[in-house]
Amino acid sequence: MEISWLGHSAIKLQGSKTVFIDPFLNGNPQASTSPDKITKADVVIVTHDHGDHLGDAFPICKKTGATLVSVHEIALEAESEGITAEGMNIGGTVETNGIKVHMVQALHSCEKGDPTGVVVEMDGKTLYHAGDTGLTLDMKLIGEFFHPDLSFIPIGDRFTMGNASAAKAVEFVQTQKVIPIHYGTFPFLNQDGREFQKKVGDMAEVILLNTGETYNL
Repeated sequence: MEISWLGHSAIKLQGSKTVFIDPFLNGNPQASTSPDKITKADVVIVTHDHGDHLGDAFPICKKTGATLVSVHEIALEAESEGITAEGMNIGGTVETNGIKVHMVQALHSCEKGDPTGVVVEMDGKTLYHAGDTGLTLDMKLIGEFFHPDLSFIPIGDRFTMGNASAAKAVEFVQTQKVIPIHYGTFPFLNQDGREFQKKVGDMAEVILLNTGETYNL
């Protein structure tokens, strides 16, 4: 599976299917691609409705015919625009196009529904995208239930965890590998991924990507 960090919290998973998570591209000064360059997608997952996460999800789905997976209220909005959508809520699981999406809790704010994280099962791998969240003991349940092979953890501080609490989240989730996200996009998200790497230590392999770079899992 090829994992690409597109900037901010936007992730592309390329394996037997093509999956985008939180594809905030237009308006993202660090984005490594743009929606007009995306020609294939099977599933687009949105963790919550803030513009830097919902981003270009609807246009990508309309262009490619991808299924949108998100909390119930966002799915209803997508369906009203003619998009095929799978609505769900925290604690639930949806399987679409051969991909399992488990919705888990996030501590944040939003307008529609609740903020969420997601656990994605694809091609025999389990990946956790924390969305925007503060540190919570419930992350221990994610480790206990799902044993993620790789996790995407926000480190930018101010609106999410900073380096110290993100490192504690790695301990709670018991992930084998972690890619930090939601940092470096704007001046007020100026955390240092190398400092995060130091704080994680030997708890997990920290993979520091530049935007647009790909990691093979």
